[in-house]
Amino acid sequence: MLTPLLIFFILLYLIVIGLFVYGFDKVEDFKLQDLPAKTKFSIVIPFRNEGNNLPKLLDSIFNLNYPKTMFEVILVDDGSDDDSVSIIENILHTSRKNQNPRIDTIRIIQNERTSKSPKKDAITTAIKASKHNWIVTTDADCILPKYWLDAFDECIQANQPNCIVAPVTYHGSTSFFNRFQTLDFLSLQGATIGGFGINKPFLCNGANFAYCKSEFNSANGFEGNNTISSGDDIFLLEKLLKQDAKKVHYLKSEQAIVTTNPAQSIKTLIQQRLRWASKSSHYKNWFGKLVGLVVLFGNFACLALIPTVFLNILSIKIAIALFVIKFSIDFLLLFKTSRFFKQENFLLSYVFSSVIYPFFSVFIAILSLFKSYEWKGRRFKK
Repeated sequence: MLTPLLIFFILLYLIVIGLFVYGFDKVEDFKLQDLPAKTKFSIVIPFRNEGNNLPKLLDSIFNLNYPKTMFEVILVDDGSDDDSVSIIENILHTSRKNQNPRIDTIRIIQNERTSKSPKKDAITTAIKASKHNWIVTTDADCILPKYWLDAFDECIQANQPNCIVAPVTYHGSTSFFNRFQTLDFLSLQGATIGGFGINKPFLCNGANFAYCKSEFNSANGFEGNNTISSGDDIFLLEKLLKQDAKKVHYLKSEQAIVTTNPAQSIKTLIQQRLRWASKSSHYKNWFGKLVGLVVLFGNFACLALIPTVFLNILSIKIAIALFVIKFSIDFLLLFKTSRFFKQENFLLSYVFSSVIYPFFSVFIAILSLFKSYEWKGRRFKK
């Protein structure tokens, strides 16, 4: 009974990831055509204790190619108790003395807490204060590419969407710890793009996410899930898909890639993954739930191959064949994704990472059933 079950889970995993591989190529690369800018944007960036990251973020904002009269930046202080605010003010003061033309686009506001989700409150606060209809969210530990807003603008001109999901990856050192995280993150990006390619979008990342304020208000913002601390991106995507799935687009453009920091320690990585796992049980998208279960059981089946071989329940040849099936389809999706992000060198760590990942994935899934998590110096319940 156990052997057919393991084979079933691995083959089901093969089908699902195979669909993402197929879908990845169905999403066409978006090439910029140097069109005159037409769209005005309000960039929303919540922050809490990000003093180390804000200078790089602000520098990337100053280097944006987009006309300064056509965007604003709203930095939302979510109760920082470090020197984040003074760092921003000092940078703005210096930029003002140097007559930086971008200085007038940036302002700081305070978060207005109304729910159990600080980040959702921060985004809502900023949207209420925003001047423009198009909202673009990113995070304080991100670096924005020069033609970021140009890519969003041309996508809007070409497709008239209400919502745009865009690519994110990690930057930083090339230690094995960072390469492991990057490969994991690239797999999520591959699934995100592949989901759009098969017309089953279910993932996005708030570090690079854009939508119309009118659609946000029409969907009643984060109402209905603001008791869940995380998920400002996924739950809003679900609402916007329900309103008009044809108006939700993926921006597959190299010029739109935002980079962010990987976790700096194993403890931080575990807390991050627990936070991500905490929202999965609240998904309303049936396809997203199905994919989550298939991936979990696929990794669990991979682990189960070890004791079943030792107990002579499964022959070693069948076990190796099943592992190779999972290994190969994962590699194919990662290869396509890493090539798009120009991070093919990270694939050198794939063999070792593919052995570790099932243990890590199942460990996080089990731990999330019992443990709360910490985020930005605050503790949250599941």
